[in-house]
Order: sequence, then C-alpha cells, then structure tokens
Amino acid sequence: MKLTSKGRYAVRALLDIAYHGGGGTAQARDVARRQNIPARFLDQIFQDLRRAGLVRSKRGPKGGFTLARAPEEISLGDALRAVEGPGAFGAPASGAKKGGPADRSLAPITDAIFRELSEGIATSFDAVTFAELIRRGEALGIARGPRGAYMYFI
Repeated sequence: MKLTSKGRYAVRALLDIAYHGGGGTAQARDVARRQNIPARFLDQIFQDLRRAGLVRSKRGPKGGFTLARAPEEISLGDALRAVEGPGAFGAPASGAKKGGPADRSLAPITDAIFRELSEGIATSFDAVTFAELIRRGEALGIARGPRGAYMYFI
C-alpha cells in the first residue's frame, strides 16, 4: 500500500485541528501554513472530510473547521477512507475468470491473500486514533495552541 499526498495531508490536517484547535475552530489558511499544505488542495481535502462527517465547517469571522467527533473516535483509517475512497486499503482483484475443472489459474489464492493482507492493514490504521497522535505530539514536546509556538517577551 502506498499513501498518496492527499491521504497524508488529510491526516496532518485533522491532527492539526485536533492538536492546535483545542476544541475550537481552526481556519484553513492557518492549517495550510502550519502544515505546509497548498491551500487550494487543502480546500478539496476539507470538502472530502466534511462529506465523510469527520469535520464541521463554520462560516464567519470566528469560522473555520472543527472535528465532528472526539479525537478518540476518529482513526487514521477513517481519514484515509474519506479522501481515498472505500478501497483505500484494498488490493484489487486480478480479474481472472474461473474456468472449468481444468482451470489452473492461481488467481483465487493470490486474491485471497491480498484481501487478507489489505484487511490487516485496514485494521492497523483503524487501531490508531487521533487521540493517540495527540499524546505522541505532547510526549515529543510539540507546542500546542492556535497561534503555534510564538512567544513575545518585552
């Protein structure tokens, strides 16, 4: 399995909202700046995440994006399926047709093992929640908050 840029950016955008949003809204331009994601691409990603029910959007001066569920309830698998589609982890079938008794194709064997491996990968991604990623960020000492790590001293 190879993650696309869209999938990686979706995970980083959701984590940014969860990590820096503090339960409030995060503006797309701030997420794009902090995570170095092209703003127009991020807009497309947020549309997919909104359709999947992972984020909510709010218009207006204090608008932006919030998580639609608690970080404990959103997994990496949810994020990747939202932007990559339901087959994000699936291995495509070979398309080999079953023949009669003389069929010697090994496609059913390989298709089955690829399907099992894909299910295992999906299970692994579903086991990691954004709450776990937040804990890892805190353990690394990454500053939290909507403004980033800026501190002003006079």
